[in-house]
Amino acid sequence: MHLFDLKDRVILITGAAGLIGREYVNALASAGASVVVADIDPEKAASVAGEANGKTLPVCLDVTQPESVQAMVGKAVDTYGRIDGLVNNAALDPKCDPQHADKHQLTFENFPLMLWQQALDVNITGMFLCAQAVAPQMKKQGNGVIVNISSIYGLVGPDQRLYEKDEPGAALFYKPVTYTVTKSAVLGLTKYLAAYFARQPIRVNTLTLGGVYNDHEEDFLKRYTWRAPIGRMAQPNEYCGALIFLLSEASSYMTGSNLVVDGGWTAW
Repeated sequence: MHLFDLKDRVILITGAAGLIGREYVNALASAGASVVVADIDPEKAASVAGEANGKTLPVCLDVTQPESVQAMVGKAVDTYGRIDGLVNNAALDPKCDPQHADKHQLTFENFPLMLWQQALDVNITGMFLCAQAVAPQMKKQGNGVIVNISSIYGLVGPDQRLYEKDEPGAALFYKPVTYTVTKSAVLGLTKYLAAYFARQPIRVNTLTLGGVYNDHEEDFLKRYTWRAPIGRMAQPNEYCGALIFLLSEASSYMTGSNLVVDGGWTAW
């Protein structure tokens, strides 16, 4: 089990106060890591950091702003003296629930340029900026690991039938074009960085996730579980083992790879 030990490792997680991010924080802290809990909402970041079982450092972070990213890295180095891992988790992902209904009623034909640019800024430029910021410290140390979080919709197009309603005359919902485009771009960024750092001891991999249950409406849940070979959506904590694997010495010979944990969604 020493292969999975993260003791004394310093790991940055962006979007750390989200549904899955907070599970990452708890898992990595429990595995012995010192976790930088970075999120655009400072109160939520502090709350998640306080609930974790281990060493944590809450940081307010806007991944679209270079100054904010550099400040996060500087605070981590000032506090812990090193950065061993970066988890690029922050992303815009309009959920299939009533709260985000307005985002899902936008067709491709009428999708606003503003929302397109916003998703590019957060979902892919944010990863670029964070990786760029941690690289000098990792090179100075002589090691480091970057894990970029993607989605099944970065591998295949959204099955738009999942978002239909059973009620006659109900509004049509769509998974936005931005999510597939940005999450597929994550795979390209990973491959580029893995090749770029080939002569440096910095490994870069993608972790691709399936859908996570979060009080979804019955129509959506029924269609999703029918579509997934494993017959259900993931629980928020079910990706933590894969993340620990990618950040630890257990994956020491992996770089430029994509680890898919999706309940079999992309198997057919």
